[in-house]
Amino acid sequence: MIEILNATELARARETGALVANILHTLKSRATVGTNLLDVDRWAQTMIVEAGALSCYVDYEPSFGRGPFGHYICTAVNDAVLHGLPYDYTLADGDLLTLDLAVSKRGVAADSAISFIVGDSKPPGSVAMISATERALSAGIAVAGPGARIGDISHAIGSVLSEAGYPINTEFGGHGIGSTMHQDPHVPNTGRPGRGYKLRPGLLLALEPWVMADTAELITDADGWTLRSATGSRTAHSEHTIAITNGGAEILTLPTQAHS
Repeated sequence: MIEILNATELARARETGALVANILHTLKSRATVGTNLLDVDRWAQTMIVEAGALSCYVDYEPSFGRGPFGHYICTAVNDAVLHGLPYDYTLADGDLLTLDLAVSKRGVAADSAISFIVGDSKPPGSVAMISATERALSAGIAVAGPGARIGDISHAIGSVLSEAGYPINTEFGGHGIGSTMHQDPHVPNTGRPGRGYKLRPGLLLALEPWVMADTAELITDADGWTLRSATGSRTAHSEHTIAITNGGAEILTLPTQAHS
């Protein structure tokens, strides 16, 4: 299903996107050395409920997971990259943490992810990998606009990741979003320009470049959800929800204010 939002729905999408971004901003500031991942999940739950929003994750039960997800945010540490199930783990200095959050408010969903280093250590390889996903995300957004095609976005993202030296996995990538979290079209993180669905104003897309340092192969954790690099190498993931407008792409998941 591909949805095209009207002006009223797009206004709601902006509200939801800002909420997702503000929650992630808050959680990043709180996720310090000694923080437990289950506390991060509880903080996310509190902020979602207080905002009158709904989690897209708690009851989520796709074919690639094991039963309902049961938590409010994805927390992926170091070699984990996608669908990280929160568990009893205390963050250490130098950990690479990815927070991935999707919520729905007033019938419209938004989805975003950030990766960052916890504490004072800044391992150069991890910093470079995070930067590559952020630059790839910016490149994908830059080419998104009316008349462009999904392949244009995929090619822009993949070019940045490949030039930075990272293998690219195409099992999971970006996606359409609207009244539900995951919709068509699929947006692979590499592709050929000029191919695929033609973008129209009112379309929402969640773009999410992610990489593993030295492999494109994923393995599933014993929890049935968390996806890790097959080699144990570190990973990074950046994501924004964007709206296609007459003027180009509007990023919906930018924080509007600092929360404490």
